[in-house]
Amino acid sequence: MTIHTNANTLLYINGRWRSGHSPSLPVVDPATEARIGTFATAGVGDLDDAVASAEHGLSIWQRTSALERYQTLTRTAELLRRRIEPIARSMTMEQGKPLAEARAEAAAAAALIDWFANETRNGAAATATRPRTETFAQAEPIGPLAAFVAWSFPLGQAARKVSAALACGRSVVLAGPDAAPASCAALVTAFADAGLPAGVLNLVYGPQAKVAPYLVTHPAIERGSFSGPASLGARLADLAGTHGKRLVLELSGQAPAIVFDDADIGLAVNLLCKAKFRNAGQSRFAPTHILVQDSVHGRFLDDFIEAMKRIQVGNGFQDGIEMGPLTGEHRIRTMEAAISNAQARSAVVVAGGHRMGNFGYFFWPTALTQGTPEAGSMDVEPFGPIVVISRFDRYETAIEGVSRLRPMALHAHTTSKTTTGNIRRDVASDFLFFNQRDNRALSTPLGDIIGGAGHDDTLEGYAQARLINQSA
Repeated sequence: MTIHTNANTLLYINGRWRSGHSPSLPVVDPATEARIGTFATAGVGDLDDAVASAEHGLSIWQRTSALERYQTLTRTAELLRRRIEPIARSMTMEQGKPLAEARAEAAAAAALIDWFANETRNGAAATATRPRTETFAQAEPIGPLAAFVAWSFPLGQAARKVSAALACGRSVVLAGPDAAPASCAALVTAFADAGLPAGVLNLVYGPQAKVAPYLVTHPAIERGSFSGPASLGARLADLAGTHGKRLVLELSGQAPAIVFDDADIGLAVNLLCKAKFRNAGQSRFAPTHILVQDSVHGRFLDDFIEAMKRIQVGNGFQDGIEMGPLTGEHRIRTMEAAISNAQARSAVVVAGGHRMGNFGYFFWPTALTQGTPEAGSMDVEPFGPIVVISRFDRYETAIEGVSRLRPMALHAHTTSKTTTGNIRRDVASDFLFFNQRDNRALSTPLGDIIGGAGHDDTLEGYAQARLINQSA
C-alpha cells in the first residue's frame, strides 16, 4: 500500500506510476507559499498511452460481473475511509481548505463510491416481448471515458465521475487538477489497492486547456465528463458535438440569492454566509449576488457583515479555522480585479476588500453594496470570497435582477408558498434552494446543458442505451 502525499505525484498508466514526458511542475502550499512537491505532466505520448491502456482495460472491465465491480468499489470506499486523515491533510496542504472540510470531502467521496457500487446491482435493462420477438433496452459500456475535475473539490468530483463510470463497466482516463494533484492520486491508489485491474483507471496531469480537447477528440474516447470553467466547457461541447460524442458538463456560473421581507432573517444570514464563504468562496453554488427586499435590507446587511467578521481565516491546519487561503496567487489578482470593476459600477466596499497580510494567499471575506441589482457589478463570477448585496422593492424587480445573470442555481428565502411557487415558475435555473443550502442526494444529477451536451452525472450519464431486437 502506498499513500501518495504531495512529495512527488506521478502519472498512473496501465497499472504503473511513472513520470511524464513533459517537465514536472511544482506544488505550492497556498497558506505558506512553500513548495511542497511536484507533479508529473503528460505529453502527447503519455496521453496516447493512457488511452491505449483504457482501451485494454475496457476489454477486461466490461466483461467483469456486476458483483465483482460492486466488490471492488466497496473495497475502495472502505480504504478511503481508513485513509481519511492523511488524504485530508494532503488536500489541505495543496488546496488550502480547512482540515474539517477536507475530511468531510474525503468521507463524502467514500459515500459516493458506495452509492455507485450499490447501483451496479440494480441493473439497467428493460425487456418487452412480442410473439417470437424480444426487445431489450439495455445500458452497456461502449468505450473509455475521459474525466476532468476542477481543483476546488478534487477528490469529491473525481470520486463521482470515476465510480459512476466503473460501476457501469467503463474504463477511465482521469485528468487531475494541477492545483491539487495528490488528492486524485490518493483516489487512484485506493482503487488499485482494492484490486482494480491494470488499465481500467489511468491518471494524467497537464494544462486543462490542452489535455481536455486532445482527449475529448481522441478517436478511442467514447464519452467525456468535464468540471470547470464555462468557457472551456463550451469549447469542449462544440468539439464533442462535432465528433458525435456525449459530454457531461458541470460548469461554473452564477448562483444568486433573494431574501424577501417575510423570510427568517437570522436563518438567511446564517445559511447564505456559510454558502458564500465555504472553501473561500471557491464553490459552484456560492452566492455572489444577494438581493434583499427594501424593508429588511438594513437588518440583513448589518447582521451579514457581523457574521462575516466572525469567520476565522487562516491556515487550514489550525484549530477553529473556517476559511483558508485562495488556491493560488493568481486568485488574489482575480479578486482585486473583480472588486475594482465593481467599484467602477458604483459598488461600495463595506467589509474586507483586500488581501490579508502579505504571506500566503489569504483574502478577507468581502461584502459590497450597490443601489439596485441592475447596476451590473460582478456580472462575472469571481469564484472567491466576495459578495454583492443590493436591494429590491418588489417581486418582479428581484426576478428581473437574477434572470439577467442567467443563474445556474438560485437561493431563495421566503415563508410564502405563493412566492415559492412563483419562483419555480419564473426562474429558469437547474437548481433552486429554498430556505436551505445545497443539500442534494447522492443520486442527484450535476451539470448544465450547453450546446446540446448532456448533464446527467449519475449512473445513467455514463451508460450507453442500446435497443436490441431479436427473434425469440
